[in-house]
Amino acid sequence: MATRILKLFPGPPQEAPLRGTYLAEGIHALGTTTEPFVYANFVTSLDGRIAIDDPDRKASILPPGLNSGNDFRLFLELQAQADCLITHGGYLRAVAAGHLDDILQVGISEATRDLAEWRLASGLAPQPAVVVASASLDFPLPASLSAHGQRVMIATVAQAPGARVAQLRAQGFDVFVAGETLVEGAALVQALADRGLVRSYLMAGPLMLETMLRAGALSRLYLTIAHRLIGGEGFHTMITGPTLGATGRMRLSALRYDSSAPEGTGQWFARFEPLDPAPHGHGDPVA
Repeated sequence: MATRILKLFPGPPQEAPLRGTYLAEGIHALGTTTEPFVYANFVTSLDGRIAIDDPDRKASILPPGLNSGNDFRLFLELQAQADCLITHGGYLRAVAAGHLDDILQVGISEATRDLAEWRLASGLAPQPAVVVASASLDFPLPASLSAHGQRVMIATVAQAPGARVAQLRAQGFDVFVAGETLVEGAALVQALADRGLVRSYLMAGPLMLETMLRAGALSRLYLTIAHRLIGGEGFHTMITGPTLGATGRMRLSALRYDSSAPEGTGQWFARFEPLDPAPHGHGDPVA
């Protein structure tokens, strides 16, 4: 039986199918070249863990019991609406090492074929472009990108290794500068808008979320809150830098409840909009 969730806010409460929940929000029609739409999605525990350190893999992983098929379906519905996916070198290195799955394509499995069909029916390119934000340019590019004909761009800094910049450009990649020593959110979003990419989905973790927030460039935050405490000493949270102050104010615009997952604990699907973004011109290191 198809999973159903409970829409809590805005009211009145009512049941609805999980499938199609985020597609119905019409992100693919939002954003312009003068006002790009940047959105992010995280899953967190009740004690704020988004990842834990795995000493064996020497990598950060999603805590067991935090993820679910229901949450992943909604993640994919957000991904399907993007002009481009913003990732980083750390993710690509983890994919190459076999620590993380390559999830940079839309609708390539039988179970997600409907998302590829939806994307084409909505007038979008078959696959979103991929933007790698990296100061060091130390990453391999997965073969899947060329196999699926995806446009690849690389956002780096003025002090990036010149030889590596030249190498990537010689391979035909669009390499552009988005900051002096740090990849900066505002500069990155503007560079993408100049290239006609106005809907950017952040898949680059906490540092990219933080630089977008500090630049006043984040449009929307989707947050899955699993009803579970994780604990542990080696963990990661959504924000790790200096206090955000007023820049961190968020307004709840939608809340849904899934009672069935993960592992029967339940989870909230929340949507937030930043309040009165105030650009500060700060960036954060992205490797």
